[in-house]
Amino acid sequence: MKVKKIISVLLVVVLIAGVCVIGTISSGASGTGTGLAEWALNAYYSKWSYVYGGATPGAVDCSGLIYSYAGGYRVGDAQTFNSSYRGYLSDGIPNIHGLGLYKPGHVGVYVGGGMAVDARGSQWGVCYESVYSHGWTQYFKVPGVSYPTTGWEKFSGNYYYYENGQYLASTSRTIDGETYYFDSNGISSSTPSDSSSSSSSDSSSSSSGSSSSSTESSVLKKGSQGEKVEKLQQRLADLGFYQGAIDGDFGDRTELAFKQFQQAAGLYVDGIAGSDTDVLFSDDAPRFGEDEDEEEATVERSEDEDLADSGAQEEAEEETSTTFKKGDYDEDLIPVQERLIELGYLDGDADGSFGSMTEEAVTGFQGHNNLEKTGEVDEKTYEVLFSDDAKKNPEQKPTEAATEAKAQTPAAAAAPVTPTTAAKTEVEVKTAELSNKALSGVTDSIGVNTNGTNFEFIIWLAVMIVVMIITFIIVYNVQKKKAKAYVGRRYQ
Repeated sequence: MKVKKIISVLLVVVLIAGVCVIGTISSGASGTGTGLAEWALNAYYSKWSYVYGGATPGAVDCSGLIYSYAGGYRVGDAQTFNSSYRGYLSDGIPNIHGLGLYKPGHVGVYVGGGMAVDARGSQWGVCYESVYSHGWTQYFKVPGVSYPTTGWEKFSGNYYYYENGQYLASTSRTIDGETYYFDSNGISSSTPSDSSSSSSSDSSSSSSGSSSSSTESSVLKKGSQGEKVEKLQQRLADLGFYQGAIDGDFGDRTELAFKQFQQAAGLYVDGIAGSDTDVLFSDDAPRFGEDEDEEEATVERSEDEDLADSGAQEEAEEETSTTFKKGDYDEDLIPVQERLIELGYLDGDADGSFGSMTEEAVTGFQGHNNLEKTGEVDEKTYEVLFSDDAKKNPEQKPTEAATEAKAQTPAAAAAPVTPTTAAKTEVEVKTAELSNKALSGVTDSIGVNTNGTNFEFIIWLAVMIVVMIITFIIVYNVQKKKAKAYVGRRYQ
């Protein structure tokens, strides 16, 4: 009877410990899609730090960037798989500000115009780049966050018009008797005469108590036009980076010049003029070639001047575009390798190292997609690789497991890949997704970050193990004493 009481007490302790550690309830989610997008841009422009497990302004991890604004689920998988609105990027991304972005183990925020923001790691901090350049696989509406349906929305100092849940782009509309034109990024040609139905960017500051005023100024990038671009071109020309016309058109040459400036200034090189224009117009802004040998600088300057010939412009673009070739090692190569694996051209790991296997995979992809077989990832290859028209490898190699089976049983391995195999793979993928969703429901409630080990979970697990061991020892010793007493009584 005494033993049962002890066991009962221990089980109660286990339950209390479980409730204390596991019973944490996620906070209620709130905010708007445009507010979340503003929040993410503000994190980039304000140079927030990446801190594993961080979820406060200025120090966040990937899911913490979303959680710090919207609340709700704390874990990336939970944020994704608990959404009622999800889709795959291979089918394109909707024109909706503030969508969540997902790839296994990582989440980010879509800020519109084909751009994304994510807290990537301690080495990179918060990044801002094309939505198709980091291997995102899915998009989703963040649970609890409200997204616009119809009406004007103000975002990053510009106006957008939503219809049926998406903002208009590359079209025109007559609204309240006035015609508005929307460029490819969805920006309205003029300020609406009646924007009472719009949601201002105050949503990000009101929900989180932090101002996003740093995102008020328009970002200048390829396709931008106007006086601000003229000033940018003039400053780049004064510093020796730009040799073209001061025409207010942010084209290929302006982008190239600004990238060269970013490189010289030690800034993140993306060709997008945001907060780094402060450095551009400062007294300490670097000049073209100031750290180079005079002869070398003269050669580069003459090459840049040759861009005046329209026939040479395309060639210069190809030379200055980001390319990957054998021998390179770059973190940005990982999404390329992941895509090659997905399409069946690469049988190996996505490790950022461009070796012989990657070169062979790229050559194979180029051959099956009507591209020049160079074995290098140039701009055209990159564009086709991440497009919806990318063709899978019709001669897909067997997996490593299949290769081993072939070595062991030649007759069996000679059999072709059947539809059953493909179906099995699809089932495995769906099963893994459902498992992730189920796991996310548990891990979210305890604050576990699935991107790494969670300290609270380890502590809880250790407590459980210790309690069970103690329970086993007590029960074992009690039963042992009983057995001895029984044997003693029997032989008396």
